[in-house]
Amino acid sequence: MTSEMSGSAPELEAEGGQVRASTLELFFDLVFVFTITQLTHAFTHHPGWGELGHVALMFALIWWMYSGYVFLTNEVAPNNSARRTFLLFGMFGFFVIAIAIPSAFGGSGLAFGLGYLVVNIVHSVMFATSGGAGASKAMWRLAPLNTTSALLVLAGGLTHGGWRAVLWTVAVVVQVVSPYLIRAEGFAVRPSHFCERHGLVVIIALGESVVAIGANLTGMDLTVGLVATAGLGLTLGYVLWWAFFGFDDERGEQALAALPGPARIRPAVFAYGYALFVLVLGIILTAAGISMTIAHGNEPASTAAALALSGGVAVFFVGQALFRLVLGIPRAWLRLVGAVAVLATAPMGVAWVAWGQLLLMMLVAYGFVIADDLLRVRAGERSAYILSPMVMGHRVFRDGDS
Repeated sequence: MTSEMSGSAPELEAEGGQVRASTLELFFDLVFVFTITQLTHAFTHHPGWGELGHVALMFALIWWMYSGYVFLTNEVAPNNSARRTFLLFGMFGFFVIAIAIPSAFGGSGLAFGLGYLVVNIVHSVMFATSGGAGASKAMWRLAPLNTTSALLVLAGGLTHGGWRAVLWTVAVVVQVVSPYLIRAEGFAVRPSHFCERHGLVVIIALGESVVAIGANLTGMDLTVGLVATAGLGLTLGYVLWWAFFGFDDERGEQALAALPGPARIRPAVFAYGYALFVLVLGIILTAAGISMTIAHGNEPASTAAALALSGGVAVFFVGQALFRLVLGIPRAWLRLVGAVAVLATAPMGVAWVAWGQLLLMMLVAYGFVIADDLLRVRAGERSAYILSPMVMGHRVFRDGDS
């Protein structure tokens, strides 16, 4: 932890914000991640380019408001009954959205829009009434744009056919350009809490790949081959975890902490809003690919399943490359090369067997991650998982001394 981060914590707490995630926020995240489960299942049941577009569009809308709630609790600690009650209403809105996802482009579009409106209203009201003076003023500037996007989503839920996709796409465009249309002064980013919250939701999303493995093995005879294929899927989840949390999670927090307060807003939005959207979308596709192949690992995969599996990991790497690029973390290009290499393994599943693709893809992805780690270590970088001998010796001494 940098001196700036540790030194600024008491000041930030005095301002009413948070420096660590609360248990209520973790509960909130579990409700939000139900939307990820629903998006994964939606693609699994109707794989194809059209459904991919629907999943990406719905997730873009949902992710914008989830990230907005991270900004909210970063500024407004849920430390009294009124605030906790408001967050409960927000959780209910996300739950309604999640329930509506499977047929959001059919009969439940209105429910999706109403849930989204509830999430938006709770966010705006809490920020405007409970945030600090600067944050409240900033929220009054942002609220009209957020409300516009929410009304577009609601209007889309009232329409049918292609108009729903058009209106929801316009809502996403409004969200994407909103940081350019308002002044960001007033919002605060407390890196320790902000990065922890986003990191936690990435971990929980990765858990969806584990759920996909277990859910699709229910009732099947556990042969040696099936257990081995499940082990490959679990290892792939570990590779993705390590790819982000081995170094980049810490580097992201340090990069934000090194910036003066007002200068953190845009990088925070671009890295943890836009780039992590791509990264988590990759996790959703990977989980869907595992779900479609794990129970039939000894058979050729369908084109949709093979592309979801390899393409999901490739999209994850692209998102991580964008994350690095925004925050100035070295070797974004190496993740892009890794994305191309991983995507190239898709034909293996179609031409041979699904477990062969899974094995080759896992080896290729892990190879690029390890190569990147070696370059970092040689450059003198360290993380919580990779410590210098001096630091390790100091910890062993202290543990023995205590």
